Amino acid sequence: MMEVTVREAVSEVDHNRVHEMVRALLVELGPEAEDADKATPDPAMMMRQYHLRCASGQHIALLAFVPGKEEPVGVLTLSECFAIYAGGNYGIINEMYVAPAYRCRKVGDALVQRAIAYAQSRLWSRVDVTAPEDPAWVRTRAFYERLGFGFAGPKLKIVIPQSPASSTTPQHNSSSF
Repeated sequence: MMEVTVREAVSEVDHNRVHEMVRALLVELGPEAEDADKATPDPAMMMRQYHLRCASGQHIALLAFVPGKEEPVGVLTLSECFAIYAGGNYGIINEMYVAPAYRCRKVGDALVQRAIAYAQSRLWSRVDVTAPEDPAWVRTRAFYERLGFGFAGPKLKIVIPQSPASSTTPQHNSSSF
């Protein structure tokens, strides 16, 4: 079995690696990359938000390394959420990617195990991940189920268009809710 080291992304170089690996994931997913491009017209602003969430502890990015390779071979991003149905704070794995040459070599296992350890340290009640029922994702779903995840139903989304003004300055108006 290959030795895998997983650590939190902390430096600017690490964060750039996270961005590159998530981009590779999105390209592999196809239409998701198009959605990301539409939702992120300002990559610099997106990176500022990413850094703020990491600094606040609401988001963490994990990088996986193997001996003899300077560049990471895997990435997992994890965000903190809150819901009454979840019993309080919980985590969501937003992105996970393992370079094709390192798949089925326990890199993904190491990333998820580190994410679960992080969740335990934060006293989260659970960690969620999206794994569609579509036949194209059978291996992905089986991977997560093997690690103890249980199917909890489909996830739907709506992309919220952002005007240039609203994407740079958050508007809070309590009377609008």
